[in-house]
Amino acid sequence: MEAHVAFTRLQRVGATAAVLAVVSVGATALVVQASTNPSQNEATQGPAATDAATRATPTAAPAPVLVAAPAATPSTPAVQAQLDYALAHWDKGNYNTAEYGVLGINDCVNFASQTLIARGWQMDATWNSPRDGDAYSASAAWRSSTALMHYLAGSGKVTALTDDQRDQVKLGDIVQFDWDNSGDRDHTGVVSRIEGSGDDIVIYYAGHTEDSDYRSVDFAITERHPGGTAYYWSVP
Repeated sequence: MEAHVAFTRLQRVGATAAVLAVVSVGATALVVQASTNPSQNEATQGPAATDAATRATPTAAPAPVLVAAPAATPSTPAVQAQLDYALAHWDKGNYNTAEYGVLGINDCVNFASQTLIARGWQMDATWNSPRDGDAYSASAAWRSSTALMHYLAGSGKVTALTDDQRDQVKLGDIVQFDWDNSGDRDHTGVVSRIEGSGDDIVIYYAGHTEDSDYRSVDFAITERHPGGTAYYWSVP
């Protein structure tokens, strides 16, 4: 009886070992089949898996760098000398009264004329100053905006420009204003800075009366004197 039981147990062990061997061989065959048939493996994973593996990761485009147009620079030593003079004497505490005096609260043309002398212009019979400190002894063209307009227009020395021609304005040019659009000229300055380009040009000027070194033309005709008009004399 015990021998029969023992034999039966041995049979069971052998049978179990045989089953495990069959299972092991089958599993090995499946692994070999999977590794040798990649197309079926990819099909099992589906298109989403393969697309994710091959799709490149997008990179953000760099933000554009905005570069401001550089401010204009003096074109010649003469223009530099003119601007140096203007920026040294625009403030009431630094007026050159010893030579040119001061015309009360209407000294803008007296000052603009001085800057042209610093640039190298020569006085003549129509445009002159005694340079002895007596501003009222200067000629009308030297001290009146409207008289200077007429003098420059007939001098052949300069070119008239409108405010629509800002792209042709240069440092050292003369700017004049007609505050009430009556045809005369009410204020005069010298262009001291130009920024921007195209439709975004901003022009600044130095002057007396409303003492300034870099006053914006746009401010003058929209804020200070709304509706006023600016004109320029291009000085070669």
